[in-house]
Amino acid sequence: MEIAVQPGTVVVFTDVVCGWSTVALHRFYRARERRGLTEAVRVDHQLYLLEDLNRFTIPKTLLDSEIPVVGALAPEFGWRPWQGDSSTWPITSLPANEAVHAAKRQSPRAAEDLDMALRRAFFCDSRPISMLHEIVDVAAGCDSVDADRLRQDLDDGTARAQMMRTYRDHADDVQGSPHFVLADGSDVHSPGIELHWEGEPGAGFPVVDHDDPAAFDVLLDRAAGVTS
Repeated sequence: MEIAVQPGTVVVFTDVVCGWSTVALHRFYRARERRGLTEAVRVDHQLYLLEDLNRFTIPKTLLDSEIPVVGALAPEFGWRPWQGDSSTWPITSLPANEAVHAAKRQSPRAAEDLDMALRRAFFCDSRPISMLHEIVDVAAGCDSVDADRLRQDLDDGTARAQMMRTYRDHADDVQGSPHFVLADGSDVHSPGIELHWEGEPGAGFPVVDHDDPAAFDVLLDRAAGVTS
């Protein structure tokens, strides 16, 4: 994939409402902290907008079938099926994804923290993260994020154009959410996990055929330039 990646950075194409990318990022951050590489390797979030690619709103039936499976891969994350009224289910992730890109204008850490906080708000706390006030409230709970500046950037649309331009430029190259791209030119889709669907998505269920969390140690070594 032809995309410029700075040394010490991992570009990740993802969508905040994707359970598989949530598992991947959760594992990546835990491995990064465990290995003492938090300051050495940062994530550069890029959009892979599933609702645009699939041409439908966030599918509740699909996510309902995925959560028991992704939840078993990282139970400590705190997954819960949607607890709110069905009328509060967010039908779009675009504003939440835009907020992550707006936070990136503040710092890589701000983007990382807000991205994970929005994922927790959606997957664990059943919050309607398609709404501006919810996004700003989530941001206010992140020490690394200036929520007032974020609100202004969202009002002004300062992050939208570049976010969408990069998404459009690379949508055909990205294999799915998540897709990691490293500075050495290598890339990997959904590190360590292979799966298939039984039945139709939304009516059937995903089956994990292979799961290797240690894949993130390998990925981190390459991103940090660690040689054995």
